[in-house]
Amino acid sequence: MTKNTAPPLLVAFAFFSVYIIWGATYLAVIYGLKSFPPFILVGLRYSIAGIILFAWCKLRGEKLPEWKYLWRHALSGTMMLVGGTGMIAWAEQYISSGQAAILVATEPLIFLLIDRKRWPQYFSNKYIITGLLIGFTGIYFFLRLGVAATSTSAMATTASVVVIVSALIWVLGSLITKDNKGQSSTVMNASIQLLAAGLASGMVVLGKGEYRGFHFTNVTAEAWGGLIFLIVMGSLVAYLSFIWLISIKPPAIVSTHTYVNPVVAVFLGWLMVDEPVNHAQLVCLVVILAGILLVNVPGYLKRKEI
Repeated sequence: MTKNTAPPLLVAFAFFSVYIIWGATYLAVIYGLKSFPPFILVGLRYSIAGIILFAWCKLRGEKLPEWKYLWRHALSGTMMLVGGTGMIAWAEQYISSGQAAILVATEPLIFLLIDRKRWPQYFSNKYIITGLLIGFTGIYFFLRLGVAATSTSAMATTASVVVIVSALIWVLGSLITKDNKGQSSTVMNASIQLLAAGLASGMVVLGKGEYRGFHFTNVTAEAWGGLIFLIVMGSLVAYLSFIWLISIKPPAIVSTHTYVNPVVAVFLGWLMVDEPVNHAQLVCLVVILAGILLVNVPGYLKRKEI
């Protein structure tokens, strides 16, 4: 399906998925953590979703990607989903889902800093330079004011830094397959990423000893609900929507989900589980999103000229 033939309703649903459903996954993690250790939670999420997608592909007669693409998808999935989302699940033991989502919203800023090939282009643009300064100023004050005022955990600042590092790993992981997707379908590639992430999560579980004292009989209905939402809506619907959208739409347009996800997460966290939200946190959110908007202005202007 090409850019010109993608049904408008399907595109709209895909954007709804990455805007709203992905924003709601931060809350689903909070529910899942009520009974599941973090890497058991994400390991089950990725393994089950990966098995479902892989089985679907094989029933349709699809072949595995060539080895030179297979390992890239496996590594990309491990970095994005374990080093990225898995670390966020760990961090949500100590900070709110809204705080995690706000910090993850810094991914576009991080991408600019690691995309060294385009540094001359980036750092000669006043919008991008201003956006970076504003965005990272917002992050600094969020760590100093937003986290400190809404969390009593001694691990809150550490967890916040871990989320920023996870955003960096997600960006690095996404770049691995940016121009090396191969001929396999989007669904097959996603299944490889999810299965690799599930296996890597299992290794982390063994290394951390999360299995000690854990019993499925002790899992609450809320935690099961959180896991099911993460599998079906987070990994099967939203994740597939994301990797499909980046194949048919400009990255600058798809990246607009970073504006919406934290707002959805903060609102749902406050509404559903009474997560604290203060003025400092909201102001920092606006500052960070303003910075992200500015660094994307050149991309929007270029697209408008075309």
